[in-house]
Amino acid sequence: MEERYAMAQEMVEKMNKSSGYKTIAFGQEKLPKEGGYVMYPNHQGKYDVPGIFTAHDKPCSFVMDEKKSHIILVNEFLLLVGGKRLMMDNLRQTLSIFKEMAKEITEEGRKFILFPEGGYKEDNRNIVEPFKAGSFKLAQMSKCPIVPVALIDSYKVYNSPHKGPVTTYIYYLDPIYYDDYKGMKTVDIALMVEQRIKKKIDEHLKERS
Repeated sequence: MEERYAMAQEMVEKMNKSSGYKTIAFGQEKLPKEGGYVMYPNHQGKYDVPGIFTAHDKPCSFVMDEKKSHIILVNEFLLLVGGKRLMMDNLRQTLSIFKEMAKEITEEGRKFILFPEGGYKEDNRNIVEPFKAGSFKLAQMSKCPIVPVALIDSYKVYNSPHKGPVTTYIYYLDPIYYDDYKGMKTVDIALMVEQRIKKKIDEHLKERS
């Protein structure tokens, strides 16, 4: 997996250099040092996963809508890093994939990116849509750390009218460990993670305004 992940990172690096894209990340030191975890970022567009790959040293993978996963290059990228496909309208299949992922997280220490908004709007403008509670079933099943991730300006790369170089930002926020959320309902976990991400995005935007 290390070799395949390094290959994916190299692909993203070459793409960024040729297009003038740059990602600045903060908080990598907060990422759990041992074991698996799930990153829950806000969703802005097609660059979200490649952007995270530029600033996440250890191999990680991602989850996406099965219907959108067969696009050329997206499909190859997903296969390269051992990603998962979710049938968004099939609860049984989703739970089956979550069980599979939970086992890989706990037994193999795998790390996944899962977008709790479920999708994104074009020209997002850093607006965070409500998080879906069901996304956090995965964390509960694996009893792993939840890592909130705030993405800023990622939408400008492929999902806006913007032309030319782009700098995007990633903030890895304090992990939420199982002991901190084990008694909570998924709807409350979703709200907590959503609010933390919104707060960080608001802080960033105020600082640069």
